[in-house]
Amino acid sequence: MPALILQLTRVGFLILLCLFVLAAMRVIRTDLRYAGEPRTGAEQPKGGRVEPRQANAPRMAASILVVTAGSLAGTRLRLGSGPILIGRAEDSTLVLDDDYASTRHARITQQGQEYFLEDLGSTNGTYLDRARVTMPTPVPIGVPIRIGRTVLELRP
Repeated sequence: MPALILQLTRVGFLILLCLFVLAAMRVIRTDLRYAGEPRTGAEQPKGGRVEPRQANAPRMAASILVVTAGSLAGTRLRLGSGPILIGRAEDSTLVLDDDYASTRHARITQQGQEYFLEDLGSTNGTYLDRARVTMPTPVPIGVPIRIGRTVLELRP
């Protein structure tokens, strides 16, 4: 009987090893798929934190993405026509130092005058206000985007 248990343990270990290799290949494939996308530059604010959006402010087009909470709080990204890739990968537009963020977590793209948020198959999800994003979703100005412990907002 001990020989059977030893053989089953070996087979179980081999299955776990195969699952690990497949998961690693999936992450690498995702990284390679988004590696060629253009990036926009990030800038740090000189005066510290950014003031919150006023409730009765006139509706304007978004021009910056601001990190309002998390390890990068106060970071600003100028919005352009290219997509903004958010994640832990070094070639992301906004590189997050957050244990709950995936390597390729989310993407913000412009379509006309609107910006859309898309989750890129992250483990912990991307949230717009309190709703989980499952498909490209329009992002209103001032509505929080939560990725792990990091909170972002579009600002005029």
